[in-house]
Amino acid sequence: MKKKRTVSEPSTSRKRPRDEDSEPGSEPKPVPENTIDHSGNIKDRTQVDKELESLRRDRVLRIFKLNTGQDDHAVMFMDDYLNQTEHVVKRMEVKTQDDLMVFEWFKTHVIHSKLDTSIGHQELSSLLSLWGKVKEEHISLLINAGIIIRQLIDQNMYWFAIPNIGSVLKGLSHGRNEVMSFLNRRKYKEMMLAPLEKKCLRFSPLVMRFHLRDLIGSGSLPRDIGIS
Repeated sequence: MKKKRTVSEPSTSRKRPRDEDSEPGSEPKPVPENTIDHSGNIKDRTQVDKELESLRRDRVLRIFKLNTGQDDHAVMFMDDYLNQTEHVVKRMEVKTQDDLMVFEWFKTHVIHSKLDTSIGHQELSSLLSLWGKVKEEHISLLINAGIIIRQLIDQNMYWFAIPNIGSVLKGLSHGRNEVMSFLNRRKYKEMMLAPLEKKCLRFSPLVMRFHLRDLIGSGSLPRDIGIS
């Protein structure tokens, strides 16, 4: 008889076997096939980190800090990011051609030279000035387009951002809460994996499997579930 798998919240009173070297896969991240086991968990996190760093340095992908959690990041292929940015710029209502040029300056002198998740106001202005005279209005255009966002702690620092990602981040947060709510309503805060995966989320555009992997990765659910 095939053993059914359950999903539960981590508990300090009940010990579960776990592989300390395993780390679940994350949907947005490209991962080498030989680092993933049959259950979908990552066997060698160090190797994956090396692959991601190599792809980042080669400008194949870009990493973004998300505001949904302290350690939340998104990984996006550079080509997809550039296409998304160009799509947003085309829909921007700007008064002059000079205003539009700031986006080209940003693409040429900032995106490809600054690979970190954040950038300071002075460095941003300096890089943009390699093309022409930069005004505060130009910085405001980048913020309004959702290409950069100010950090709350330090107003002189900006996060690089993915335009139009707001609805996805909202769904991510709501989906996390909804999944945990399913478990909290159970007597032992457990639920069979198969029926849980089939449940439809009301407040998230992301599929249940994505949220389960997300919660496993954050430590909110045990790693030995084995989502494949």
